[in-house]
Amino acid sequence: MVNETEIKEEIKRLTAKGLAGGCLARPLSDAAALTLRINRLKKEKKAVICAHVYQTPDIICGIGDFVGDSYKLADDSRKTDAEVIVFCGVNFMGETAKILNPGKKVYVPSKNAGCSLSESITAADVRALKAGHPGAPVVTYINTSAGVKAESDCIVTSANAEKILRKMYASHEKVIFIPDKLMGANLSFTLGKTPGRDMILWRGTCVVHEKFDARTIEIYRKRYPGLAALAHAECPSDIISAVDFMGGTGDMMRYIGNTNASAYLLVTECGFGEFARIKFPEKNFIAMCRLCPYMKSITLESVLDALENPRPELEITVPPKVAARAKTSIEKMFELAA
Repeated sequence: MVNETEIKEEIKRLTAKGLAGGCLARPLSDAAALTLRINRLKKEKKAVICAHVYQTPDIICGIGDFVGDSYKLADDSRKTDAEVIVFCGVNFMGETAKILNPGKKVYVPSKNAGCSLSESITAADVRALKAGHPGAPVVTYINTSAGVKAESDCIVTSANAEKILRKMYASHEKVIFIPDKLMGANLSFTLGKTPGRDMILWRGTCVVHEKFDARTIEIYRKRYPGLAALAHAECPSDIISAVDFMGGTGDMMRYIGNTNASAYLLVTECGFGEFARIKFPEKNFIAMCRLCPYMKSITLESVLDALENPRPELEITVPPKVAARAKTSIEKMFELAA
């Protein structure tokens, strides 16, 4: 249990982290009582928490040991000497952490932390694609299951996909890019490739990014002269054509830090905007976002529960043979992205 004095000290710590001014959906004292218990349990159980930037601010700033996009968290997870990894993200991220850390316990603290992209394709689908396009390497977005990664030649994230694809095209005329058809279309345009001929695409999309409307961006530009619009690479092509910058969450955060726009319109999941406001309180951010139901299924309460009552339904496991093959494609990403 925690006492009043400890909660007051924790409130001071969270306030210093930027968790004040109405960015939480609960009283700060309630969040403090939970973060205090979680951080104590982490030490007791030799655990670390990986927090994706789409998580809520209380998770990112209150309990996250590693915070970032999919690439950074995958890299961070393979460098930790903790015995337990609690992944505040979605299942495929937990699988990646497990593949890179077979000797550690990995938990995702929600049974509902799926992903529409990951669920859009199976290992059997990948094998069929390879059979239809012999010799074409399979470049796979990290938002996929371990089984799909095991059938792939190289994994990419939104931050390094362009760089890695350029290297692939240096020795191959045709590449299979899966599973996000919207990201694939955007990358094929950037690389000067033709979907269906030079770049073979799948039909997957992200439920968060597929439904943004480009007309809204023009409305905001009229209201906020000097606005900079940023969009995630998973958005439709008409959105990408209408913004100033396309990239992954890490790329967008760096862009914000290195520029001085009158306002920033962030076309991605809402958690990124919340984190950006905390990281850059002096900058003006305009909301144009959608919530990810999978990411938001994780709460401080579910993290505490996973630490207090670790159980099979929350633990991530990957069959050894699948993990070994998937690890090869993930390590290829680290090699080509360097």
